[in-house]
Amino acid sequence: MAYINNVKMFVRVYELGSMSAAARDQRTSAAVASARIGELEKHLGVRLFNRTTRTLRPTEAGQLFYKGAQRILETIAEAEAEVAQDQSAPRGTVFVAAPLGVGRRFIAPHVPSFKDAYPDVDVRLRMSDRVIDIMAEGLDVAFHLGPLADSDLKIQSIAECQRVLCAAPDYIARRGAPADGRELVTGGHDCLNLRFPGATEFRWPLQTPDGVHRFEVHGPLESDDGDVLTAWALAGRGIIMKPLFEVAHYIARGDLVVVAKGSPPVSTQLACLYPSRRFKDPKVRLFVDFMIARCKQELAACLAHLPDA
Repeated sequence: MAYINNVKMFVRVYELGSMSAAARDQRTSAAVASARIGELEKHLGVRLFNRTTRTLRPTEAGQLFYKGAQRILETIAEAEAEVAQDQSAPRGTVFVAAPLGVGRRFIAPHVPSFKDAYPDVDVRLRMSDRVIDIMAEGLDVAFHLGPLADSDLKIQSIAECQRVLCAAPDYIARRGAPADGRELVTGGHDCLNLRFPGATEFRWPLQTPDGVHRFEVHGPLESDDGDVLTAWALAGRGIIMKPLFEVAHYIARGDLVVVAKGSPPVSTQLACLYPSRRFKDPKVRLFVDFMIARCKQELAACLAHLPDA
């Protein structure tokens, strides 16, 4: 088992490019991570990484060993999944990522219920609005809200989510309500943008009579947390583009008002992504099915009493 743990550590160091990052990922210390790599190098009789005080790069031998190490770990995972299928109760840990808004509303509240139903399965939930690399971060499942890029990952669509542009009545009283995307730009409206490393949607894609047009909007405030943008909009600081489910209750109460109805935003996708081999594991499959069902229920509940926007 010690050898397998050393191989796992090597793979994470290789993928993350950092001994300390791999140690955090494996819930141990950098000293332990370094020791495991040292034991592996001694066993193989080769150096796997070239180390300096600032960099860590795989050697040619390390690059070759990584390919084989991946296959070793995948084979072990598949064998464990096959054994688990014959057991009455799944066990192990599911590593999950979700955007902040989706995670807070739809995933985190139901994790305790999942744990109650499957007491031998632990859940490690990471929430962030940044771009997630499932393979590099060793995740089993990632919930995704936004355009879907081509990849080798398996995708289960949960819902197509309508988006709206909205602002607080106070903002509209001061600055007026833009009728469409053109007025959004020509009126110099303060637009609250979601920005984070790896973000791709720098222009707002709106539906116009001539088709989808991407409007280059500007504003004095940006954040990498979508809920922060909502709070700023509620405080009258500008206009946000949001999935309707995230702001439906504010719209129903009159705290936010839909604007630019003449060119509504393009809908976005809520989906669940995972490496195909991970779905063979019963605990992963059960978690995905459990959470997708709850997501759909929560989405319906969010929009059930909303007046026509």
